[in-house]
Parts: sequence; C-alpha cells; structure tokens
Amino acid sequence: MNILVTGAAGFVGRNLIENLKNIRDGKNKTRPKISIKNIYEYDINNSIDDLDKFCRDCDFVFNLAGVNRPKDVSEFKKGNLRFASVLLDTLKKNKNKCPVMLSSSIQASLAGRFGESEYGKSKLAGEELFFTYSHETGAHVYVYRFPNLAGKWIRPNYNSAVGTFCYAIANDLPYNVTDRNTIIELLFIDDLIEEMYDAIEGHPHKCDYPKKMTVDNKTDLKLDGTTPLPMDNGRYCYVPITHKESLGNIIDYLESFKNLNNTYLIPEIPVGSFVYKLYSMYLSYLPASKMSYSLKMNIDERGIFTEMLKTRNNGQFSINITRPGYTRGQHWHNTKWEIFIVVSGHGLIQQRKIGINPETGKEYDIHEFEVRGEVMKAVIMLPGYAHNIVNLEKDKDLVTVMWANESFDPKHPDTFGEEV
Repeated sequence: MNILVTGAAGFVGRNLIENLKNIRDGKNKTRPKISIKNIYEYDINNSIDDLDKFCRDCDFVFNLAGVNRPKDVSEFKKGNLRFASVLLDTLKKNKNKCPVMLSSSIQASLAGRFGESEYGKSKLAGEELFFTYSHETGAHVYVYRFPNLAGKWIRPNYNSAVGTFCYAIANDLPYNVTDRNTIIELLFIDDLIEEMYDAIEGHPHKCDYPKKMTVDNKTDLKLDGTTPLPMDNGRYCYVPITHKESLGNIIDYLESFKNLNNTYLIPEIPVGSFVYKLYSMYLSYLPASKMSYSLKMNIDERGIFTEMLKTRNNGQFSINITRPGYTRGQHWHNTKWEIFIVVSGHGLIQQRKIGINPETGKEYDIHEFEVRGEVMKAVIMLPGYAHNIVNLEKDKDLVTVMWANESFDPKHPDTFGEEV
C-alpha cells in the first residue's frame, strides 16, 4: 500500500507520518492488516508534479492540508478549498478511486447549525466538495470533524490553548486564563492516529450530526447538531475517544506536573486517562534544562540512600548503595513492605520474624538470600520482620533498587531499629 499525506509538515501530519513509518518498518506490529510500501509526504514546498505522481500511485489519501487560522475567508478558500479541488481533480485525472480522508473541524457543525461563522461555512463547503466527489466517482470518502486537538508537537501560541499552557508552564513563562470554568473537549493525537489506522483498514467509526431524532416513532429528542451520533451508515466519521475538562482543572494538573522536580512525586496517571495523556503532552514541552534534575543523596560511611520517585498511592522507589563490608537496614516495619533488587555487586539479605517463637522459646529462624547483580531477583521484605542487606564484596559497592508500598513519612516512619 502507498499512502499520501497532504499537510505533512503540520501537527497531525507529522504524528501520522512517523507512526505510519513504524508500521511500514515493522516496529509497530499491532496492525498486521496494514502493509505499507511508500509514504508520500506532500506540503507547501512540493510541486504540482509531485502531487500528480503521488495521486497516480497512492492507495489511500489523508488530506490534512489547510489553513487553520485564516485572517479572512478568502485566505481559507485559497489555502483549503482550492487545494482540495486540485487534489480531487488530480485523483480523477489519474483515474484513482482510492479512499480519501478529510480533516474538517467542529466549526463546520456550528456553521451547519447556526449559519453565523464564515470560517465555519467555508469548512462546510470543503466537506460538501468531498461528498460530491464521492458521489461522482464512487470513491470512499471519510470526513472527520475534529474537536480541539492535543498532544506532542502541537504548536503553542497558535491554535491550541492547552498547547500554549503546556509550553508556558514547562518553560516558566506567564500565561492568562480568561475563564477557569470553560469546558474544552480534547482529542489527543494518539487516539486520532488509532482511528486513522481503522480508516486505512476500511472500518472507520461512522456517525452523523442530527439536530433531533425520533425515539419510538413518537418522541423527538433534541440534539445540539455538533455532537457525533454513532450510526453504521453515517455520513461522517469520528474518533470515539475524546475528553472534556475545565480549563481550571487543566491548569491545576499542569502546575502539579511542574513541581515533580522538587517533590519527586508522580501524580496519579491511570493508563488511558485524561491526566495520563496530558502529562505526556506536558513533558514534550520541557526545555533541555529540565530534562534532568538533582536528587537528594543521604550519605554516610555505610553508603548512599537516595529517594528516586514517589507516588500518591503506590509507594516510592529508591536507590541504595552499600559500601564494601557494610550492612544496611537492621530495622522492621508494621505495615510497610518492600522489594529489594540488587542490580550490581554481591550481597546477602537477611530477615527474621520479630519476637520469640512460642513453640521453641527462642528467636525465630533467620532467612538468608544471596543476591548478585549478574542474576537479578526480587526479595520481599515482610512486615514484622527485621531485615538487612550486607555487602559481601571486598572492593565493590552493592547497588540495590528498592520499592516500598508507601512513601516515607518522617512524622510516621513505621521504621524501628532491630538487628537481624
């Protein structure tokens, strides 16, 4: 399959092309039905001859080209409608009836409902151009009306408020929020890309934008005309995963991300959640000066203990370095438990249940675990067990990665000295 992407240098184009390359090169194996030979990238610097060649050879077209924020409607018609006409005419000339995807926007829905926005009316005209082309040629046309887009590489101070906020907060720049209560619907680029894969495979999510619909043949349900209503035979296509959030909450999340370098505290980021996607977007705007940060190292003659990362509900990660011949630990916990993984060196981990065994009248047996970085294994430090770690090396540090089920609280440390 040969794929043509117009508007290749734009936000969606760049993300789409790099991900199509992953499929083409066998790096992404999640879509085995898609086999890509060539990816044709078309943008403002390409010639009409390039377009003619691409339209002759392509098996699928993503038309992402366009002016996103025109100064007036004439600029939009020149940048969008005129190119769309040239694209479709070139496909016709080459008798190429391959599927064509069009990137439109929710502005077209608003224009269709209210008829007030000239920009929206022009978007609507662009959609109709593609529908007419489909009717004339029989080619499949997939028209998407995207809400506000978000994700890595989106241009700040242009057409994305969230991109602007991410950039400003990551770079310690001033920003202004007019109304924190404003609700914004966001479509993240990775969700958009997955839908584009669906389109290539021939099963895009179809919908329509009705202003009302009849329920049970008698009740008219009023709709806003801007929200996609899923239907198998819908005229339009849509991305099923979007997120609605207030600008105030978005700002609060971003400010909390900014404090990570000071607190080492990772926010709650469930996979697939809005915060998960927003945090990834925020990180993409970090300047080089913030790509690394110093950690507090607690140093004494035994070695170095460093808290690495903390989470709100899933404990913390630390690095422990034990000097040759030294023993660290020698304590126990009530409810805290830990996992030790030696990644370098040769050591011994010991554990003993606290107290006296009533069956023997003696201390409980000591359990010993010899550990080496060459053959890594995890050892669980049990609650109620005194434990330690001994460096058996004569001239080499013992390096241990540690995870505890709770972040250390100096006011309630739950740590009590006890030799194993």
